Amino acid sequence: MSRGIVVCVHGLWMPGEEMLFVKHQLEKNHDWQCELFSYPSVRGTLDENAELLADFVHNLAGDTIHIVGHSLGGVIALRMLSLETTAIGGRLVCMGSPLSGSRTAANLHKSDWVSPLLGRSISDGVVGQAAAEWATSATARYEVGSIAGTMSVGMGRLVARFEGENDGTVAVDETELQGMTDHLCMPVSHSGMVLSTDVVDQVAAFLKHGKFNR
Repeated sequence: MSRGIVVCVHGLWMPGEEMLFVKHQLEKNHDWQCELFSYPSVRGTLDENAELLADFVHNLAGDTIHIVGHSLGGVIALRMLSLETTAIGGRLVCMGSPLSGSRTAANLHKSDWVSPLLGRSISDGVVGQAAAEWATSATARYEVGSIAGTMSVGMGRLVARFEGENDGTVAVDETELQGMTDHLCMPVSHSGMVLSTDVVDQVAAFLKHGKFNR
């Protein structure tokens, strides 16, 4: 597998700059070429944003494209791969992505005034039908790694009752997906994982070797 290009995909409500630290660390410490992808996380539907990502990938010069997605960004990337609209040739790392649904999102979605703020992608790909229900074809064709946080700091604790470890927004068991290549828990919060050198080092390990460092 050639080294290729890494596309960094942000999460809900975040600008593309959310992934600047991840991009910088991958470039500086691991010698990857990285690109930031931005999309309308609230306004766009799951499939619309997946198609935007596919178009972005198509326009990159390189036969191997890897993707790193934080939170909703990982769901968007996985959806793109499941639609088979493009072939990336590389690997996908999901950081704190609710691949098997989200208690926090489901509870917030019940509120008439909060639900519109969550947006259509969350409604389509997390609350309505989680990736666990449609991502089988993607995990069969691509190496997918998932990083879960175990530092319970975040707004999710205010609206959801977590029975196990969580990152304050997404539970560890919500980051799991049947057929994925590797899964790793780290002592970081949901927002903190995009500012963690240790997390980026693990992302780089998976991109290079197809597994996390133990």
